[in-house]
Formats: sequence, C-alpha cells, structure tokens
Amino acid sequence: MIDVAKIRNQLAQVAQNLAKRGYQIDQGYISKLELERKNLTIALNQHQSNMNQNAKLIGEAKKNGVDATTLLDESASLKKTIAELEVKEKSLLSEYHNFLLTIPNVLNDNVPYGKSETDNIVKRTWGTPRSDITPSHDDLFPLSMDFARAAKISSSRFVVLHGALAKLNRALIQFMLDTHIQAGYTEINIPLLVNEQALIGTGQLPKFKQDVFCINEQPLRYLIPTAEVPLTNLVADSIISEKELPMLFVSYSPCFRSEAGSYGKDVNGLIRQHQFEKVELVLITKPEESDIYHTKLVSQAESILEKLELPFRTVHLCSADTGFSAASTFDIEVWLPSQQTYREISSCSNCTDFQARRMLARYKNTKTNKNELCHTLNGSGLALGRTLIAILENHFSKSEKAIILPKQLRPYYGADSIAIEQ
Repeated sequence: MIDVAKIRNQLAQVAQNLAKRGYQIDQGYISKLELERKNLTIALNQHQSNMNQNAKLIGEAKKNGVDATTLLDESASLKKTIAELEVKEKSLLSEYHNFLLTIPNVLNDNVPYGKSETDNIVKRTWGTPRSDITPSHDDLFPLSMDFARAAKISSSRFVVLHGALAKLNRALIQFMLDTHIQAGYTEINIPLLVNEQALIGTGQLPKFKQDVFCINEQPLRYLIPTAEVPLTNLVADSIISEKELPMLFVSYSPCFRSEAGSYGKDVNGLIRQHQFEKVELVLITKPEESDIYHTKLVSQAESILEKLELPFRTVHLCSADTGFSAASTFDIEVWLPSQQTYREISSCSNCTDFQARRMLARYKNTKTNKNELCHTLNGSGLALGRTLIAILENHFSKSEKAIILPKQLRPYYGADSIAIEQ
C-alpha cells in the first residue's frame, strides 16, 4: 500500500508515476475523501474542545453551588455529536483504506518506461539457444504426462506425472533447495491454506480475487497462489530486531491459480496449470539494502539455470508490465527449443515497503530508535514445471533417444540420462 502521506502531499507526482503503468489514479475521489477527512477532523477537534471546556464549567458550577442543568444538557448533546462524528470518521477511514488497497505500488526510478511487454529491456543473456526445433515436452513423454487421467480425477489443466518424470521433478526440488540453502537461505515449510488478511498483505487481494481458489467455508481460507504469501507474512504485524535483517527464506510448495484471465493460452502441456510447483525465495531487508539484495536475488535464481545448463535471458520489465505489488521486477526467461522462444521461468521483484505497510512488518532502526517499515522481495528459484520442460527439450538427444541430464543434476536423479518414450 502506498504511504498515505505521499497521497496527501505528493498526489500529482504519485499520479504521474502510476500513469507510467497505464493506471489512472482518481485524483478527484482522493481530493473528496481528503476534504471530508479534514472537515471531520476539524469538527471532532472543535467539539472535543467544547466538551473539555464544558466539563470545566460544570466543575466550577458544582463547586460554587450553581445550577449546571443547562451545561449538563449541552455536554450530553456534545457527547452524542462526537459519537456520531466518530462513526462517520471510522466509516470514511475504512473507505479510504479500501481504496488505497486497490492502488498499485509506485515504480522505482530505474524502471524503463513502456506500454507493453515488447518494451521490456534485455539486461543479460547466458548460454547458446538451441536452434533446432525439438519435439515438445509432452510429445517426448506422452505416457508419463497423464493429462487425461488428471482431468478425470480433477479437471483440465492438471497433470499426473509418472515414473521417470516424477523422479526428475523430485530431483529438481532437492537440487534447488540444496543450492539455495548453501547460499544462505533458511528453508521453511509453509501452510498451503491462508486467510484473507495474508493475501491482502501481499497484494493478491482485493485486486486478483478471481485468480485464487477459495475454500468456501467460514472463516474463508484460500489455496496459496505462491509461497510468497505465507513466507512474507511470517513477519506480518511484528517488529523485527535490526540484527535479524536481512531474512532469507526458501520454500518448496505446490501453488494454485485459477488462471481466470488466461483465456485459453498455453492449454497444452505443463506451461500453464491450475496446480504447479515452485521453489520460492523471499527476502526481508532494511530499506537502504533492498536494491542490493534485489540484484543478489536475480543472480541466485539465474545460478540455478546456469547449473542446469539451460540458456536464458534476464529482462527488466517496463512500467506497463510490472506487477501490482512490485516497484521493480526482473524476469528470467528460459529458452524452449520446441517453441523457438524464451518463456518466463522466474520473476524477481522488489516490493519496497508496499507489502510491509499492508501487513505492518517493521524493524527497530538502531540509529533512529524508531520502528520503521521493512522492504520485501520475492522471486521463483525456480518454477518446477517450466524447469522440467526446459530440461527435457534443451537436453534432448535425437541420436541417443534420451534426455542427457546436466552434470550437477545427475547425483540427485541417480543416472546420467532418461530414455524418451517411443
């Protein structure tokens, strides 16, 4: 959530920044709310002052034996008016708060301006993309990727992995977790169901309500769309010691998304599923260190692809393509030979204090001795399904009719290669 002080004191600058996203903030509505808030504050202060003055007069009247009936009636009337104004103020502040929850984060100054994903800036490439068109991952293993049976059990956009692919998926999970833990991340095992406030805290609600699966019972709970939600909320409504920062978390989890806005995109194969798996990285830092750790976060996700010998590129998302909660985002895109294109496999974002303000995640600044908002960052390290796809397609050997596994993954899988299905 944007700092309300910026809304009040720098509305024109905030509006200009958000316009780079293509988001038009309703300045008239904000001005109306601000005027109502100020008028209510003035009225409350005035009535409270009158109440205090009246109390003094009542005390003096009683002390001097003077009839205070009129003063007592005025006091009762003032008390009633104050109570009514406080109800109005509470309602107005709730309306204001709910409106602020719908406004995206302010972009960092280094975010490139653009109107669509075509304006994203490539910052780095690694590896040589395979130029020959390989069979698609689901054609290489038509029996081990059972979409039909998954649809019978559940619905479309689910999959059952068999045998070698289930084993490869498990090997990837362990390989990624070990790599991140060796880099200093703390492994966390998280709940897959969260409450509404947790999703509000990280920015999935209220804007993306159609994209999350809700367990329709009281109290409402939701299947996590990403482990970012429970991991980041570990510091919600808390004050952290400065010496605990930065916090580096890593977690493996299934993730669940309705893909309500995908409109038929990527319906074949593992690219876009309702249930998928990720190894997620979340960092909690001091404000002045978040940009430094954003760079480190991107490098950490890239290191997985390098170790798996998968060509990729890293792009800085332009203003119009940057996500709701992010102030700046770098996407890492892996090369898929069957499509002869790069596809997103990780999105690494610095959310600055946007999520921390929504969830009241603070730390004790030893220099100022004040409680200040943390900065939060998150990124996939990596998405399991798309990593599996990339390995099958990039390491496919037509001559050997097998997937030749990258060297660093072989100890986790227990073999050097996987025979393709004929």
